[in-house]
Amino acid sequence: MNKKKIQKLTPYCYIAPITLILVTFVIVSVIISIVLSFTRYNIMTPPVFYGIKNYARLLTDAKFLKALKNTLKLMVMIVPLQTVLAIVISTFLVSNRDMLIGKIANSVIFIPVLWSNAVTGVIWREMLNGKFPVVEKFFHLFGIEPSMLIGDAKTALAVVAAVAIWKSMGYYVVIYSSGLMGISDTYYEAAKVDGAGTMRRFFGITLPMLKPTIILALFLSITSSLQCFDLIYTLTGGGPNNASTTLVVYAYTLCFGAGSAGYAMAISNVLFLVILIIAMLQRGMIRREASEI
Repeated sequence: MNKKKIQKLTPYCYIAPITLILVTFVIVSVIISIVLSFTRYNIMTPPVFYGIKNYARLLTDAKFLKALKNTLKLMVMIVPLQTVLAIVISTFLVSNRDMLIGKIANSVIFIPVLWSNAVTGVIWREMLNGKFPVVEKFFHLFGIEPSMLIGDAKTALAVVAAVAIWKSMGYYVVIYSSGLMGISDTYYEAAKVDGAGTMRRFFGITLPMLKPTIILALFLSITSSLQCFDLIYTLTGGGPNNASTTLVVYAYTLCFGAGSAGYAMAISNVLFLVILIIAMLQRGMIRREASEI
């Protein structure tokens, strides 16, 4: 009897450590953030209850509204382009996976993923600031001053988006490649017999069969772009003139620079709510897709 009880409890013992970590570092952190968002708190002194004033301030804070706009703009710039490029590149790599060019490209494109976002931001900042003459001369061929790309408010956010796409492209290529390799060749062979060309096979077979993978990758891409911090912080610092300041960067500046931790928590909670809604939508889409199969 005791052995049977032990056997029943064994699976729970395996998941107990990760459950404890999840509760301690995620759920508890969220609760603390929610509680502190209703206080006036600067880290150095005890929090004082402040009601909903932090949340009311969001509606009139011009910097918050600009950071929100930048966050959404960054997401719009990153997600569609990243998705299209990743699908096209992964399709090419899977089609040529047995060839030397496919193997080399598959390895090279994943190298930036191994770097941290902070290191990537520093490297690109140094390259664009003229520390690498070769890079500077390359941009000069097109009449572009590289230092102005991150020094101009009109282009700084676009540069962040481009670097973010370059940095994580290999990650999404791996995801889409896995999805593509899961599609049976039987479908393509049958389509060829029916006279379907390359484009028709791509839009008629590849994309529909890749839909669950696209939903997953879109969710990861959206949440990643919304939470982008270290890349921005090391590449542009949120400048110039807050042109590349996102919600995460603004919350960090408020918490550790302006001593407004309570207000920073309110901003973080708004972002958390947005990501939670996106996660719920993604889960619903995956369930609906699974039920249709």
